[in-house]
Amino acid sequence: MSSALKRGEPGWYYRLGTYFKEQFGQPVYKIPLDAGFSCPNRDGTIGTGGCSYCYNPSFSPHSREDQPPTLSEQLQKGKKKKPALYLAYFQSYTNTYAPLNKLNELYDQALAAPEVIGLSIATRPDCLSPKILDLLESYVARCHLWVEFGLQSAADKTLKRINRGHSAADFVKAVMLTRERGIRVCAHIILGLPGETPDMYAETIDLINRNGIEGIKFHHLQIIHGTPLAGEYKTGDVLIFDCLADYLPHLCDCLELLNPSTVVHRLASQVTSADLLIAPQWPESPGQIAAAVTGELKRRGTHQGYRFYQ
Repeated sequence: MSSALKRGEPGWYYRLGTYFKEQFGQPVYKIPLDAGFSCPNRDGTIGTGGCSYCYNPSFSPHSREDQPPTLSEQLQKGKKKKPALYLAYFQSYTNTYAPLNKLNELYDQALAAPEVIGLSIATRPDCLSPKILDLLESYVARCHLWVEFGLQSAADKTLKRINRGHSAADFVKAVMLTRERGIRVCAHIILGLPGETPDMYAETIDLINRNGIEGIKFHHLQIIHGTPLAGEYKTGDVLIFDCLADYLPHLCDCLELLNPSTVVHRLASQVTSADLLIAPQWPESPGQIAAAVTGELKRRGTHQGYRFYQ
C-alpha cells in the first residue's frame, strides 16, 4: 500500500506527480510526440476507419500540421525553461506498429538527451510481437519505461460497438506478456461509452485490479468532429456527460474501487483545440477537475481504494 494512503489524507488519490516525486525526488514531465506511426485499425490490417470516437489530432498536438516537426524539435519544444526531467511520450496512433529497427531508432533518438529519463509508449494490445517485447524489455534497465494500452472498456460488446478491433482477452494477454518483462503498464479507459452502465465501469476497474496494472488514465467520452460517433450523436443515439457534475460521481466511484497502488495518470479527456470538440464543452481546466475530484472524495469521506478491500 502506498505510504501516501497510510497517512490517511481524506480525499486522496495516487497522482502521477506524487509517483514521480517518490521515484525521482522531483517533478517529471511528459512530452507528447508524433513519430509518424499509423494504426492497423485504419490501414486495413485489422480494420478501416479506426475507433468510432477517435480523431487523432484531437489529442495529438502535431497531427494537424502538414509537415510536423522532427522528433528532436518536438522534444525541444516540449521542455520547460528551467532544468527538469522528462518522459518522451510516444502518443500518436500505434507506437509499436513499425519495423523493429525503426522502433529502436526512434526510441533511442528520444532518449539521446540526458534530461529524458524514460519513455511512455502508447499502443494497442494486439501490436506486440515477441520481438517487439524483446526490444521493449531491453529498455527496462536503461530508462523508466511505461507501455500504455487502450482498453476503453472490459465489455466485448462495447469494444465491438466502438470498432476497437480487439477483445478484452487480447488486452489481458498483452498486459500479462508486458508485465512479465518488468514493464510498467498504464490502461486507458473511457467512461460514458454507448450502452455502458455504472456496473460496467466497475467491471472495467475490476479487470484492471485483477491484472495488477500499475497505472490508469480516465477519459470521459468526447464527441469529435469527423468521427463516426459524431454522426450518431447528432441523431441522438449517443449520450454524454453534459457537465463535470454528471461525470464526477462515476469517476469517484471508480477511484473508490481502484487498487490504491495504481497510479492515476489522468482524470478526464482533453482536446488540443476547442474547434475539434462538438460536446461536451466543459469550462473546467485539468486543475479544476482535479480539485473537484478531491473535493468530492473528501465530501464522501473516502479515497482511492476505499472499497478495494471490501
